[in-house]
Amino acid sequence: MEAKSNFVPGLEGVIASETAISLLDTEKEKIVIKGYDLIELSKEQDYLDIAHLLLEDKLPDQNEKTKLEEKLKERYAIPTEILDIFSLLRKQIHPMDGLRTGLSALAGYDNQIDDRSYEADTERAYDLLAKMPAITVNSYRALNGKEIVHPHKDLSYSANFLYMITGEVPSEEDAEIFDRSLLLYSEHEMPNSTFTSRVIASTNADMYGALTGAVSSLKGNLHGGANEAVMYLLQEAESAADFEEILTKKLYKKEKIMGFGHRVYMKKMDPRAAVMKESLKELCEKAGDYSLLEKCEAGEELMKQEKGLYPNLDYYAAPVYWMLGIPIDLYTPIFFSARTVGLCAHVTEQHQNNRLFRPRVNYIGKPYA
Repeated sequence: MEAKSNFVPGLEGVIASETAISLLDTEKEKIVIKGYDLIELSKEQDYLDIAHLLLEDKLPDQNEKTKLEEKLKERYAIPTEILDIFSLLRKQIHPMDGLRTGLSALAGYDNQIDDRSYEADTERAYDLLAKMPAITVNSYRALNGKEIVHPHKDLSYSANFLYMITGEVPSEEDAEIFDRSLLLYSEHEMPNSTFTSRVIASTNADMYGALTGAVSSLKGNLHGGANEAVMYLLQEAESAADFEEILTKKLYKKEKIMGFGHRVYMKKMDPRAAVMKESLKELCEKAGDYSLLEKCEAGEELMKQEKGLYPNLDYYAAPVYWMLGIPIDLYTPIFFSARTVGLCAHVTEQHQNNRLFRPRVNYIGKPYA
């Protein structure tokens, strides 16, 4: 009987790929994106700067930034047939399923879909980056019986995205905070959805197919769906004391509490969560209401004391989105939309230096002759 040694459940710690895109450096406590510290970038750069870095291997100068914004605005619109598809979807499905359907359907409008060159994949990535806000928002709106909303080309990329979600032109502060969240979600080395996209791309599948698989991965509540679960949990409590009581009961019942713990950040807070925590403070100060912050801080302290667990990005992104007026069902689709540029970078890299993923197993079934 042939057996495979060195089995690692969940492939934890196993090196599955070489990449020049990003790294979670746990020793230096840095999220490295193309040689830059993501947290430091979040202080000075915006989401489109990171998109340019991921796709062009450099931060843009002002001229390049302007051209990028113009290019995206020219490509914002999605085919009317895809909007028609949204209207035919069963209203009970999750918005991630609507997003996945729209993304998959886009493949039919790519006349160079069989071209796997770096140039073709990069242009494809820009097209997806441009169209994801309209796909994300309008799939949700169609599923909720609301009118289709069109992009506001006079606004910045992130301000337009938030406008399409809320129907109101956001304040500069709200747009900056939303943009910061997109930046923090943009790329994160090799989580499940990125690995999924690379496995699919390794078969020489097109970028749409690879990202469609990534949507399915990100929908799971152990990955992207955690942000929704966090907000529903926060809504159950009227005060910080109530929230502590709810968490204590869940711990007693040995239930998993979403928003805490991470497969890589084991003994400290996700550095992205710390940035979003500061954003939550800004929004609370602006609103004159600190109740969400108080609940989150109480939960953070309780989980640290009782379980030695720390918040991940979803824990503080959820209340930030709530205070920005974003419906809970859109939290995970927004996560995916933000991550699209990182996924596209990985698919492009996989296509340019490809080897088909084909792992083996440790057989534990019935004996055989």
